[in-house]
Amino acid sequence: MSLKHSLLFAAALAMPLHVMADDPLKVGFVYVGPIGDYGWSYMHDQGRLAAEAEFGSAIETTYVENVAEGADAERTIRMLAQTGHDLIFTTSFGFMNPTARVAAEFPDKTFLHATGYQHADNLGTYLSVTYEGRYVTGVAAAMVAESGVIGYIGSYPIPEVIRDINAVYMGARSVNPDIEIRVVWVNTWYDPAREADAANTLMDQGADVIVQHTDSPAPMTAAERRGKWGVGQASDMSRFGPQAHLLSVVNDWAPYYIRTIGEVMEGTWESQDYWGGIADDIIQIASISERLTSEQHSHLEGIIESIRTGEFHPFSGPLSDQTGTLRVPEGTTMTNGELAGMDWYVEGITATYPQ
Repeated sequence: MSLKHSLLFAAALAMPLHVMADDPLKVGFVYVGPIGDYGWSYMHDQGRLAAEAEFGSAIETTYVENVAEGADAERTIRMLAQTGHDLIFTTSFGFMNPTARVAAEFPDKTFLHATGYQHADNLGTYLSVTYEGRYVTGVAAAMVAESGVIGYIGSYPIPEVIRDINAVYMGARSVNPDIEIRVVWVNTWYDPAREADAANTLMDQGADVIVQHTDSPAPMTAAERRGKWGVGQASDMSRFGPQAHLLSVVNDWAPYYIRTIGEVMEGTWESQDYWGGIADDIIQIASISERLTSEQHSHLEGIIESIRTGEFHPFSGPLSDQTGTLRVPEGTTMTNGELAGMDWYVEGITATYPQ
């Protein structure tokens, strides 16, 4: 936790904990990275700012950045609850258990956890359906990968990352059945030096396109330096690699935060498992490279529209895993619950992941 926010909490702890009816709704946000990562935490904070602009003096927001997953997260979430925040958003998978524990201690407050699966009357979950954008990424990557190799920088081997690797591969395979995806795990969400090293390792292994599940623009910058392609994570990263940039899979959290804060203020909020994707404009495909042909652009736009309308779902059967075992029969589509627990690679991926 930064010194600035430690001092804010110290001051807040000295204030009365009750909230008058005409006081603004106090809303807290807990970020795993810095708001200047230009990725995941940056876009959550852009959503917070949009909510402030929407509600004005009716709300008061606090954010805490660079919160480590685990004990630090639990202390931070509890401090927000103790200092009069009635609505708290926690924005990383590793915040799940700490959020659930604090929510149980404060049943009169509302908690929302991003990317998790634990629920209670006062605890809901939300996430962006990034696999939709990743499928589009795979299609675009296969169009430009002359080597036939795509590189993927994995953060942690959690279901969200596993299913997104699968989605990239399936999208790419629809263009080039012989495409290969190679994965380097960095065990961090944000570490520019480590991310750049991973990107260079993948390019040394022959990857023409770098896809990242980490939050800094370092991989895009590395791709730009070496004349390769890169895909932006969470925000539009085109400015960090004007020539390298293939597209960005953008998370726009503003609609969700505005809607949810409004529901809490009105007393209509109910716990749910929210998945927002292309159809909701929570997931957006930004700045597709003008280096692609008009035919390639048209093909990508057609896929985006088919996902938007529900005509196409990336995880529809038949789908088998790496061992050839049928996991999703023909004519069926994986449920959100099944996707939330995905711990297997689709057939054709030769990479492995840490257990």
